[in-house]
Amino acid sequence: MNSDELVAALQLPAIARVDQRIPKKLLLENGAASAADRRLINEGIEEIHWLAALKPAAIGVPELRDTVRDYMEIAVLKVGLRDSAKVDRLIELIHRAVPYPLLLLVESTGQMLLSLAHKRRSLNEAGAVVTEGTPVTVSVNELLPGTQPDFAQALALAHQPKANLWSLYQGWIDVLAALEASRVTGVFAVLDSDERNARRREALQQLRTIDEQIKALCAAADKASQTARLVEINLQLVKLRSDRTLEAAHL
Repeated sequence: MNSDELVAALQLPAIARVDQRIPKKLLLENGAASAADRRLINEGIEEIHWLAALKPAAIGVPELRDTVRDYMEIAVLKVGLRDSAKVDRLIELIHRAVPYPLLLLVESTGQMLLSLAHKRRSLNEAGAVVTEGTPVTVSVNELLPGTQPDFAQALALAHQPKANLWSLYQGWIDVLAALEASRVTGVFAVLDSDERNARRREALQQLRTIDEQIKALCAAADKASQTARLVEINLQLVKLRSDRTLEAAHL
């Protein structure tokens, strides 16, 4: 999917559209705590567009305010990155810079990425907002054959939970998890319960960890010269691949 197809799939109401270009200086002022981060923003970002502001009055979904978080608005941004950009770090900085939960569309070296990250109040700084964990970022370029219509339908704003803005935002995170899971299972399916979605997210995280361990062991095997060490690595690989199969069953 390209950016136009992605924005169309979201089906954002006209009343919520903003369609304004944002100067990079706003990110520099709010999201760059070091000279290195400021350089990354200056050198890595081509342009930033604020596409929409999803507020209760515009989309008919109530805000959520409790002791942990304030979900009064969801911002939808599209960012174009240069070829030299450090994508993961810039995505993290952009999420940090925007005080609202952010649906972030990222164009980078021919890739189209979607990124989301829940936010909560800072425990250390009054009035500040921080991200909860690492942003969930998934490429939407290479969809499995036949899955694009289902994925596009699942992305639509109207198909997200409507209890409050937090649950709506979580709905999008679950859609991205379904897309990521489809690359393992071959089937795109949005699950129908919070418990099953939570187990899928846990399994996906376990699969990422296992894949990193397998990659590291394969690299170690290429360098190993002793038979005993190769046997040890192969036994570890057999165990990890078995664990991977078990985790994939929860997708």
